[in-house]
Amino acid sequence: MNGGKGRRRLAGRASAGRGAVAHRVAGARMRLGRSGGEVPLDRITTRGRLAWLNAAGSRIGTTLDLERTAQELAEFTVPGFADGAAVDILESVLRGDEGSRWTGTGVPLMRATALCAVEELASLEPTPVGETFVRAEEAHETLLHRYCLRQGRPVLVSRMRNDDFIKVAPTESAAAKMRAAGVHSYLAVPLIARGLLLGSADFVRGPGRPPFSTTDLALAEQLASQAAVYIDNARLYGREREHVVSLQRTLLPRVTPVTPGLRVHAEYAPSTAHHGVGGDWYDVMALPGGRTALMVGDVMGHGLPAAATMGRLRTVARTLMTLDMAPERVLARLDLATRDLEDEQVATFLCAVFDPADSTYTLASAGHLPPLLLDGQGSAEFADVPVGAPLGAGVIPYDPIRLKMPAGGNLVMYTDGLVKSRDSALDHQLECLRSAARGLTPEALEGGGLIECAPADASRFDEAVLLVATTASKAPTVSKDSTASTASTASAVPADLREWQLPQEGRAASVARRLVTEQLAAWDLTELADVCELVVSELVGNALRYGNGPGRLRLLRGERLVVEVSDTGPDLPQIQHADLSDEGGRGLQLINMLCRRWGSCRTITGKVVWAEQNLPS
Repeated sequence: MNGGKGRRRLAGRASAGRGAVAHRVAGARMRLGRSGGEVPLDRITTRGRLAWLNAAGSRIGTTLDLERTAQELAEFTVPGFADGAAVDILESVLRGDEGSRWTGTGVPLMRATALCAVEELASLEPTPVGETFVRAEEAHETLLHRYCLRQGRPVLVSRMRNDDFIKVAPTESAAAKMRAAGVHSYLAVPLIARGLLLGSADFVRGPGRPPFSTTDLALAEQLASQAAVYIDNARLYGREREHVVSLQRTLLPRVTPVTPGLRVHAEYAPSTAHHGVGGDWYDVMALPGGRTALMVGDVMGHGLPAAATMGRLRTVARTLMTLDMAPERVLARLDLATRDLEDEQVATFLCAVFDPADSTYTLASAGHLPPLLLDGQGSAEFADVPVGAPLGAGVIPYDPIRLKMPAGGNLVMYTDGLVKSRDSALDHQLECLRSAARGLTPEALEGGGLIECAPADASRFDEAVLLVATTASKAPTVSKDSTASTASTASAVPADLREWQLPQEGRAASVARRLVTEQLAAWDLTELADVCELVVSELVGNALRYGNGPGRLRLLRGERLVVEVSDTGPDLPQIQHADLSDEGGRGLQLINMLCRRWGSCRTITGKVVWAEQNLPS
């Protein structure tokens, strides 16, 4: 019994002794007159070296950033293990490819990734961080670095002679600097993880330090093996993150379409956080009649599931907007589509439709942050858009709002990643965003400057989408004469847009044909006049017969020629199968054959029917 207690007391004392040594070595704060750094490992016992090696697990690989991990390796070894350290990574590994055992000639393409040295060696000339380097095999047959990489084995030069410096240094000038600084010992170890070569770590010692020994070599090998796993983990994460970001960017629009009356800049900024890639998205669509749809959404969650859900919702939204549906109806349909998803995702969504005829926006929101309105004169306010429930919550309908936009004004739509921060409340961040937008020049604002100066830029942990729409400096000029007079037909900027109010009587078709013919002549498009006259006659005739009379006639010259007629009828037109004996039912068939495409959509007061022709080459 007493013998057992004695053994336990001895074991307890030994354990306490090991803990004290580990704490003393991990802290390493003894001042020895060498730049006030850590205790050199050559002055610590074997147990202390093991404790130092164990401490590397908490000092190296603290992030999933490959370059940062390499820098942590270099900083951990200086000055405790070496006076200078350099970490070089294969260029292929930095691109996300797997490492491999080098079998070619010379030295593989490497990139200097991390450097660290004591003040006494500040005059050395290593390869600058970020630069790639490669040496031909013929240059130095006995190049030590080449041997380390090709053989996958460490290199130890305890006492460097004159001809050894050029085998270590990248240039002859750097070799001379090493001699002058008193560097006398060199050690290089390969970074190998899972049997694949990733790079190498080089260490040197200068005056006042003993040369590297075989014990130091074994210690460096253990440290390199441990650090290589952290570097490879960072590589794997970087590759997977790049895949998600690539998927995200592929699902976003590649180009911004022509937007009559608008200049649109859209930007996607992925987060640097390991979980910050997900379901933020935007879209810009050209609608019939020169209108433009602007959409911004945010799927809750991160990673591939959120990105995939984002792609499906964007596809559904584009399909609904192709039908030229009102924003509030698009949101209602999107809510139903979101509820049908198997993963039960929830998303916020903001939709805005711009009409260049009167420079107005029609907006509807599903739980999204309010857009920012700038009048171009220094004022910036958040739009008071009724906020509905997020998509997937099952709470509909949604309420729209109509806003007049001054010439040169800006509509700023964004996702919460632009303002969300762990340090401040959302209201404060939104106010900072408004102040930042007011402080930008119009050019910087339209160029996406809010991404750089947004309040959450420094601490942003979520991805962000920014969409800035600027109305043309000169609004389109349209005719407002109820008798469809052609007296007011000034050129529209930036797209050519004309709009007239047609009379509610039988002569409406002849008036529409005359207006279209005169305008096409003014645009030097007389070769389209015959087809356009036929199309507008059919559209006005259908409005008179089925739509309680025509409303407004709109003619737009953009990428294509679009003619549009509105009425107050509730029924959308459809192509009919007309028999040989039928007197009607062929108008839409003719339009379908003569035009590139045609369509119709409901409005608050009725419907709009439009047809589109290609412009002459």
